[in-house]
Amino acid sequence: MSEGTRLGAGMPEPPDDIVAATPDAPLPLADFLARARTRLLPEPDLDGDPARGDHELTPHFRALLDTIPMRAAAVLIPVVARRQPSILLTLRSAHLNNHPGQIAFPGGRIDPQDAGPLDAALREAEEEVGLARDRVTPLGYLDPYLTRTGFRIVPVVGVVRPDFGLTLNPDEVDEAFEVPLDFLMSPDNHQRETRESQGLLRTFHAMTYDRRRIWGVTAGILRSLYERVYG
Repeated sequence: MSEGTRLGAGMPEPPDDIVAATPDAPLPLADFLARARTRLLPEPDLDGDPARGDHELTPHFRALLDTIPMRAAAVLIPVVARRQPSILLTLRSAHLNNHPGQIAFPGGRIDPQDAGPLDAALREAEEEVGLARDRVTPLGYLDPYLTRTGFRIVPVVGVVRPDFGLTLNPDEVDEAFEVPLDFLMSPDNHQRETRESQGLLRTFHAMTYDRRRIWGVTAGILRSLYERVYG
C-alpha cells in the first residue's frame, strides 16, 4: 500500500515547506510525518467495538457503558509545524456544564450535516478557536476512544501551518496553548492516577506540563498517539 493510499481519501501529502523541518529539533517534524504516514489509520473505524478508552485502565467501566446510548464525536489533534513541533490544546470554559476548566482537543459531537469525523473535527476547530481549515493538512486517524460518559471519539491527526491565527469562542474556550510534541510523546512524562468516580475507583492517564494538568480522555488519546506513532 502506498503512502498516498495510507493517508486516506481527501488526505493529501503535506506541502513541501511543512515537510522541510529543521533536523536538529528535539523531536523533528520530518520524523513525526514519516511515522504518521505509515502508522496512522487511513480511514476511521466507525463500526468496531473500541479497544481504546477509559475502560482500558478501569475495566469495570465497560459494563456500565453497555447501558447508555453511544454518541459519535471527533477531535482534532493539531500538530503545529514549528522547529520544535507542538500540539495545540484548549482550556474549556469554566462555565460549561460538562468538563469545565479541563484541557481538551478541539472537537465535539458529529452532527448530521457533517460528512464524517474529519469534517466534524475541522468544523469544531473553526467554531471553538477559529482555526481555519486551509491551515490544516489531515494525516490520518487513531483508533476510536470510548469515554465513560458514552462518547465514541474518533481522533483526527493533522499538521497545522505555523502561520495560523486563532479567534477563541468565549462560550466554549478560555484559552488555547501549545505543548511541545517531544514532551507529550515521552513516556517518562506519562503518569497513571486513581480517584473515586461514581462510587468506583477510576484509573486514568495524566501529564503535567508547566503547571498545566492534562488528564482523563485528553491524556488517554495522547497516550494512544504515542503508542501508535512511537511505541
